[in-house]
Amino acid sequence: QVHLVDSGGGSVQAGGSLRLSCASSEYTYSMGWFRQSPGQEREGVAFIYGSVHTTYYADSVKGRFTISRDNAKRTLYLQMNSLKLEDTAMYYCAAGLEYGMRNATDVAYWGQGTQVTVSS
Repeated sequence: QVHLVDSGGGSVQAGGSLRLSCASSEYTYSMGWFRQSPGQEREGVAFIYGSVHTTYYADSVKGRFTISRDNAKRTLYLQMNSLKLEDTAMYYCAAGLEYGMRNATDVAYWGQGTQVTVSS
């Protein structure tokens, strides 16, 4: 069982920045971030794979968000810049056992979530 603990959410004005962190109890091949707004499906935001840190971003965050991981600390990060109102959501750290995790059905383990609220 892998335990994930998300942190770093908060309230910020549009155009601002936040950095999310996710501490993991074990290394997993794939890690990523999903987000979910009320009444919406959980959507994949950014993913990172393997030891070479291959990354994948949803089009909606490309160029604004950066995912990274520190394997020694078993910690995943999401640097979010130029935040928009539509980025408001609960953000969830996720871990998968295989390459290619991008959908919620691919996820083996979830963090508890951290709220991000962007205001005008």
